[in-house]
Amino acid sequence: MTAEAKTPSFSPSRALLLAGWLFASVFFLYAFVLRVSPSVMVDDLMREFAVGGAILGNLSAVYFYVYASIQIPVGVAIDRLGARRLASGAAAICTVGVLVFAGADSLWMAYFGRFLIGLGCACSFVAALSVAALWFPGRFALLGGLAQMLGVLGGVLGQGPFGYAVEQIGWRETNLWVAVGGAVLTVCLFLTVRDRPRGEAEPARPLLDGLKHALSNPQTWLAASFGVGMTGSMLAFGGLWGVPFFMEARGLGKPEAAALASIMFFGWGAGAPLSGWLSDKLGKRRPFMVLGGVLATSGIALIILFPAMPLPLLYAVLALQGAGSATMVLSFAVAREHNPPWANSATLGIINSFVVGSGAVLQPFIGYLLDFSWDGRLLDGARVYSIDTFGFALQVLPWCCLAGTVAACFIREIDRTPRGPELTGSPA
Repeated sequence: MTAEAKTPSFSPSRALLLAGWLFASVFFLYAFVLRVSPSVMVDDLMREFAVGGAILGNLSAVYFYVYASIQIPVGVAIDRLGARRLASGAAAICTVGVLVFAGADSLWMAYFGRFLIGLGCACSFVAALSVAALWFPGRFALLGGLAQMLGVLGGVLGQGPFGYAVEQIGWRETNLWVAVGGAVLTVCLFLTVRDRPRGEAEPARPLLDGLKHALSNPQTWLAASFGVGMTGSMLAFGGLWGVPFFMEARGLGKPEAAALASIMFFGWGAGAPLSGWLSDKLGKRRPFMVLGGVLATSGIALIILFPAMPLPLLYAVLALQGAGSATMVLSFAVAREHNPPWANSATLGIINSFVVGSGAVLQPFIGYLLDFSWDGRLLDGARVYSIDTFGFALQVLPWCCLAGTVAACFIREIDRTPRGPELTGSPA
């Protein structure tokens, strides 16, 4: 489905169409809640399943393994089946996954629950973009940006409020209530999302040709490398290990540590649309990518090296780190501009697979490093990692950010004669 697609002749009421887009975007918010929620259940899950950081990192990252691996097939499926069936079906799968996870009595059941959650959530962002492209092509960029902001809001809700709920009623009960929300969302998606009428479907793009072209283009790989470098710190630190890090480094309770870590997402929410708007307005990509990379690299390094810095300063550093990391949205624009229009869907699928895949790699890898240097300390059956152990394990994040910044230096600026709405997005 392309942003340039003409509005179909069959038109349900505008209010219904807007409701369909809204619920598809709320699905992306829901997916983000589930993406980051393990960060506030670290000690509970370690205690429940008697595992260490490496296993817990893998448990959280199952979401990313599935999500990243099926981005390209999801785009094709929406073109063939329509967003209504795919989005409502995916939300139902996601809801079942949350129920399985909440009731898991073994580690393997918990893995299966996270697998189903990742499988369902993988359709969320693509569905929101598909609905916007089909029914509101003239507002595609605006609606896509608003969907991104809802996703960031989900990242915030999945930490502070979710952490508070876990503290008050327990991790299983909290997930059960989240599953209830997923069931309601499934019904709303089915009732409001509308597909293109039969007979007006567009022919499928030559997917394999697009994949071959995009994968053979060095600029695609540079864009993907930048996206991975910027997103990795958000998904690994903000999405999982930041909460226990702040609990240990600053002696905070779980809700307070989660609220602190969520500031990165506020920075992301402001930085993504701002960097995209400025980049479009000035017609430049590379300077904003390099500047964002410098902010992200220095920000995460300062957080790891000086976690006890004054709280107002830490707030500022976290926000700037999130804003710098948010320039990864430009990796989508760069990759699209360096490949032909007929390779767009394949190109964007490749980039999204890499940026989301960064969480799949870094979350468990940091867990392995934590276990490697663990001093054997336990608290109520859960492993407790010292600040030195965290410092050792988390040092991989500034290096990843630096590698992404270096890749951005080799991005080639091109003539940006308008060829339709730009698609820039957060890790979807």
